Amino acid sequence: MIAHMTAARPALLIIDMQQGSFTPRTARYDTDGLVARLNRLAAQTRTRDGRVVFIQHDGPNGDAHHPDEPGWRLLPDLLVDPLDTVVRKTACDAFLHTNLDRVLDDALVDELIITGCATDFCVDTTVRSALARGYRTTVPSDGHTTADRPHLHATQIIAHHNAIWADFMSPAGAARICPCTDVFA
Repeated sequence: MIAHMTAARPALLIIDMQQGSFTPRTARYDTDGLVARLNRLAAQTRTRDGRVVFIQHDGPNGDAHHPDEPGWRLLPDLLVDPLDTVVRKTACDAFLHTNLDRVLDDALVDELIITGCATDFCVDTTVRSALARGYRTTVPSDGHTTADRPHLHATQIIAHHNAIWADFMSPAGAARICPCTDVFA
């Protein structure tokens, strides 16, 4: 893995904020609030010469996230700039079998801000993968969401993962956990 020590800009990863994950059947915690926070964070990232990368899941045929299905599209209230990048993935890990590392290396990125859906699947896997690759990683505590699960409410899942990432052992150290408003403070 290429060392990410000399890069000069952050990248905001917005994972799986796709219509197929936000249906009445798959309600997510604080969707409207999250979208507003992500839009503000994306605008701040762009003003700092950072990269905004939308990660979109490509599901198999018959899946709501298949690229030919409406569920593959990003939520309509997300503000996407023409200079933003889209990386397509087929697994929970946004790095696995994608060009994400190359996109980040080409942009001289050394710090990742990881956000999106779902806390306990794709966000968690990508956070762990980023830390294992040596990226300085910030996870806004209110920058990711999930659904209630049979065993835990969404708020409990979010709090649990924020605690785990803040104490995670990796070559880059633990993730920095803070509210969206403090990411660039």
